[in-house]
This record gives sequence, structure tokens and C-alpha cells, in this order.
Amino acid sequence: MTYVGLLTIAEKDSLVGQLYDEDSFFNPITDIDDNWIISVEEIDQCVNPEFQWVKTLPLIEYKPKPVDPFPPVE
Repeated sequence: MTYVGLLTIAEKDSLVGQLYDEDSFFNPITDIDDNWIISVEEIDQCVNPEFQWVKTLPLIEYKPKPVDPFPPVE
């Protein structure tokens, strides 16, 4: 079972474009339930003092969105 950190929309907005270590950016995504989440790797490896609060995020089970093998062609 894979766990991820659950974000509010405001928390997600504050992480977009921000570094969690010297060369890695946070990458919030949505799960199948449209929850905003980040990986436990991002949480565990966060050394940016401004974002240490991610270490207190509630953890939920990761439920990925299904991948469409034939996305629509535009």
C-alpha cells in the first residue's frame, strides 16, 4: 500500500513551483477522488525551512486515477 500526503487547495497552491530540496520541486497531483496530494518522498526529503509543515500532513492511501490508453486526439 502506498501512502501520500493530503493537501488542502491553499496548501497545494503554496507548494506549486517551490523546491523541497536544492534541486527538486514539489509536484502536487490529484488522485481518483480529486484530493490534492504529494508523495511521501517529497515529504521525507523536504529540507526547505519554509515548508517543514508538510511533515505534519495527514497520510492517506494513494488511489491513482486510471490512465486512458487511448486519450482523445484534438
